Amino acid sequence: MAANGYWGAITSSTEWCERNYERSRYIAEFFNTLSNVPCILLAFIGLYNSISQRFEKRFSVLHLATIALCIGSMLFHATLQHAQQQSDETPMVWVMLLYIYVLYSPDWHYRSTMPTFLFIYGTVFAILHSQFRFVLGFELHYLFLTLLCLPRMYKYYIHSKGTPARRLARWCIITTLVAAFCWVIDRNFCGKVSALPVNPQGHALWHVLMGFTSYFANMFLQFCRAQQLDWSPELRYFFGLLPYIKVIKPSIDEKEE
Repeated sequence: MAANGYWGAITSSTEWCERNYERSRYIAEFFNTLSNVPCILLAFIGLYNSISQRFEKRFSVLHLATIALCIGSMLFHATLQHAQQQSDETPMVWVMLLYIYVLYSPDWHYRSTMPTFLFIYGTVFAILHSQFRFVLGFELHYLFLTLLCLPRMYKYYIHSKGTPARRLARWCIITTLVAAFCWVIDRNFCGKVSALPVNPQGHALWHVLMGFTSYFANMFLQFCRAQQLDWSPELRYFFGLLPYIKVIKPSIDEKEE
């Protein structure tokens, strides 16, 4: 919602249903900016869990990419500048490409072709996206990459053993659906939302919920991977609330048997 502040005239191709510079002259969309903080914290927790349990490096990279995405999102919503918009939207695509790699690479017979193709694809997209503005095209492209992940996620779901992995998957689905609802309302019904006594900050809620979606999705994939490697994963909880994975790797003697 237009207004100029510290960062000058708005040059981004997208704005959200929050009054600009209402809370601070240095932050264009206050709630949309700060709502990335919980996502960063969740990604750091996931990164710590991934490293401490010695999961493969691709899971650590996935958590780090999520952190980079959230920082880029903060820069975009704080400034509403075109250059900073790229630091939000380009990492969104890169993270989805990483999910595609994590999901499909275990059964991919030509190990070098997939990361090479995805790297080239991500690079070309970044260059094109920096030069051309295609708001609807970007949204459809992101949706397409998301849909590519669904068949493989479903395969992991039906082949997962026991209820803990499926519980993570269900939490991921629930947070995704609620987040999508918030995004649609904020994006398409801003006039009605702005007329409410209190703005529910739908896009900020989208950030927080998608942070949980990413966390649950990563935990689900790590849990399934631990099952594939016979690491006897267990689902435990920080303070009885936030799930994390504890694995028990077989000893050398057990492997020999």
